[in-house]
Amino acid sequence: MKTIVLFGASSAIAKAYVEHLNNHASQFKVLCVSSSEYSSAPTNTEYFSTDYSAQSLAIFTQHLKDTQAELHQVIIFNGKLHNTQHMPEKKLEDLNADYFNELLNANTLTPLLCLQSILPLLTHKTQCTITALSARVGSINDNELGGWYTYRASKAALNMLFKTAAIELARRAKNTKLILFHPGTTDTELSKPFQKNVPAGKLFTPEFVAGQLFELTNNNPDLKLNGEPAYLDWQGSTIPW
Repeated sequence: MKTIVLFGASSAIAKAYVEHLNNHASQFKVLCVSSSEYSSAPTNTEYFSTDYSAQSLAIFTQHLKDTQAELHQVIIFNGKLHNTQHMPEKKLEDLNADYFNELLNANTLTPLLCLQSILPLLTHKTQCTITALSARVGSINDNELGGWYTYRASKAALNMLFKTAAIELARRAKNTKLILFHPGTTDTELSKPFQKNVPAGKLFTPEFVAGQLFELTNNNPDLKLNGEPAYLDWQGSTIPW
């Protein structure tokens, strides 16, 4: 049984993705990695608790080795936009070092550490997609509104790191494809402060996004093994870098 690994599995989209797999792709073993506790698990689903420290992720890597996991898919749902003290900046005066470092850790460093943790499982024989949740605002070419300095920077940095990792994996695990996915505005805690400005029909449920994510990463003939990450939105359209 091939394995799907979901990091940041306590997020709303991740939970919807687990449910989608349970209903439509029960042939996979699902391994949910999270810093939060879970009370129950669907069939073929296992939960691994982590604080995303180097020691904790090393234990997770060893678990994958011990269970001889054959990776089919990895999705990194980790991310943050705001906290109780800070919202995305509207002007330069709003920049705050603590907020900046918190988002860079959550949106940039943690996803790369997750990727690092599954690297020992990747060989040229591994046919696998590895997806991180990015955002359209991480596109440098698409930035016409300004603002949101920290969130934009953290997602742009994630995009660069995945682009760099794709070049390396083309040499080390040529059948592994990296994907950066923009889910659109989804009805979660992350987007709640901004939902009043979302156009009609553009606020998506986690269940809808999970279904789109599954199709784009599992049944997408346009994904090419070309040493480049795909940078896609929820409808499969390519986002400019």
